[in-house]
Amino acid sequence: MTMKSSLLAAAAAFAIATVAAPVLADSGPTDAQIAHIAYTAGALDVAAAKQALAKSRNKEVREFASTMLRDHEAVNEKALALVKKLGVTPEDNATSAALSKQAAETHDKLDKLSGAAFDEAYAKNEAAYHQAVNSALKGTLIPSADNAELKSLLETGLTLFSEHQQHAEHLAAGL
Repeated sequence: MTMKSSLLAAAAAFAIATVAAPVLADSGPTDAQIAHIAYTAGALDVAAAKQALAKSRNKEVREFASTMLRDHEAVNEKALALVKKLGVTPEDNATSAALSKQAAETHDKLDKLSGAAFDEAYAKNEAAYHQAVNSALKGTLIPSADNAELKSLLETGLTLFSEHQQHAEHLAAGL
């Protein structure tokens, strides 16, 4: 199972790194596209947390999943409030669609696992997912954001999601 969970984590990291390419062409994503990518990434992690809470019996995994659920829902609520305030309609794009497709595939793979195998795969996937999201935030989304409030929200998210990445890595190492 270790090889299988490593492959899941690698697939998640690869997916986020490669799916950003269509949006990143030319001058980078627009604020409307950035808003959609960021919201989608958060919503997908909320769904992953709900899956972990439904499947795992491991106290540490459940605590981590509860933190992911709480934090990503809170950031997405702030994002929705900001786009409403700014009058921006988040724009669906190739990156958001690819993230959703990859998340559905990962969900299905994780759904076939149980017990310690699920816990390990979930934690490794979360570490890889946060690493990829943080890389996209640093390298593309934050630098491409034109609106100062959006940029500030993304920077706050990066700080929080960097902590999530460290937590997930620690969790995965302990399983």
